[in-house]
Formats: sequence, C-alpha cells, structure tokens
Amino acid sequence: MTILVVSGTGTEIGKTITTAAIAAVALAGGRSVAVLKPAQTGVAPGEPGDVAEVRRLAGEAVTGAELARFPEPLAPATAARRADMAPVGPAEVAEAAAKLATEHDLVLVEGAGGLLVRFDEAGGTLADAARILGAPVVVVAPAGLGTLNSTALTGEALRARGIEFAGVVVGSWPAEPDLASRCNLVDLPESAGAPLLGTVPEGAGRLAPTDFRIRAARWLAPALGGVWSI
Repeated sequence: MTILVVSGTGTEIGKTITTAAIAAVALAGGRSVAVLKPAQTGVAPGEPGDVAEVRRLAGEAVTGAELARFPEPLAPATAARRADMAPVGPAEVAEAAAKLATEHDLVLVEGAGGLLVRFDEAGGTLADAARILGAPVVVVAPAGLGTLNSTALTGEALRARGIEFAGVVVGSWPAEPDLASRCNLVDLPESAGAPLLGTVPEGAGRLAPTDFRIRAARWLAPALGGVWSI
C-alpha cells in the first residue's frame, strides 16, 4: 500500500503513537515515509503537534505535512468556524496525500478524532478523503470495555462507503489488562470484521526515541511490517 489512513473510534486513544510506530517500522524496512495531518486542533502556532511527535519518535527522516492548524481542541469544522479560518475539505486532503505518494513509498494520513468527525461545513470527513484516494484505513481502538461496539460501528461506516478496512490496532494496551481487555483481543476481529493488527503498549510515547524504534516492530502485525501476533 502507498497511502494508509489512520483513524480511530474516538479521540485520545493512541492514533499518533500508532502512526509513529507504523512509520518507524517502515523506515527500518528501508521505505521512505511521509505523514500527513490534515487538521491539527488544540495546538497554538509554533507549538509541536502530532506530526512533530511522529517525527520525534519515528525519526527525522519522516517527511511531515500539516494542512491546517486551529487553536481550540474541537472537531476540525467547529474549530475552523470559531477561529474564522478556512476549513480543510476531503478533496484537499486527498490531493495532498496523492502528491506525497508520488515522492514516498508510504504516506500515513492521520485523522482527528473518529472516522466521521466533520472537517468542513459541508460534512466532509476523513472517510470521504479515504474514499477519494481508494486508500485502506487502519482503525485505532482502546482495549477495554465498550470498544467492541465503537469498533463495529466504525467498520460498518467504512464498508457502507466501500472503503477497505485494513484492520484494528489497540492504541494503548495496558500493562495489567483486565478481563474485558484480554477477551477483546479475541473478540475485536469478529466485531470489526477485520484483522487485529497489533497492540501498542500504554506509555509507548514516553520511551526514548531509540527504544521506540527498536521495539515498534514487536507491536505491529506482519501486514504492517512488524512481527506481532496474539
């Protein structure tokens, strides 16, 4: 795959760290990598955002691109409206990703929040950008109770739009998983209708970048270039 969209079942569930892990594994495999953040919200001008975090963890060899930045931590369409700034639409996202794909082996497009968060006032979403691109989507999900329903709903939304659901990555696997989390490793693929592609341990983003890059392959399945398996 040349372009891979990284979405999630919600916010603050590990999309950026998962994106960094995929990038680190791809770089270690000799591939050139770009990461595209269509809309960064809740970060002031000059502050490091998600792209900077991916590059810090995965390596400066990652090309970073951010299409828009809005100061308030809200859905992109709302944040753009409140800041009186132009939103970013799916066509613009797709155009930027396609351009990066002409110059890189792998382009990772990291969304904001969940799959159907509105990017603009017309209701455009990350799913629309993925559909335009014909790109598969990896869904990052939490480990614990409630994740089966939200992941199943995300899978239904993808399939309804004819978008390839590449699989699920647990974005923050607990050091001491409870019963629900342990059972979800088995149940998530069935609920999602897509394979489980890895578990990124909680706190992975706090590792030293060198350690992060060494360990990343252990967290991702072979489909994402790693060696992880249940």
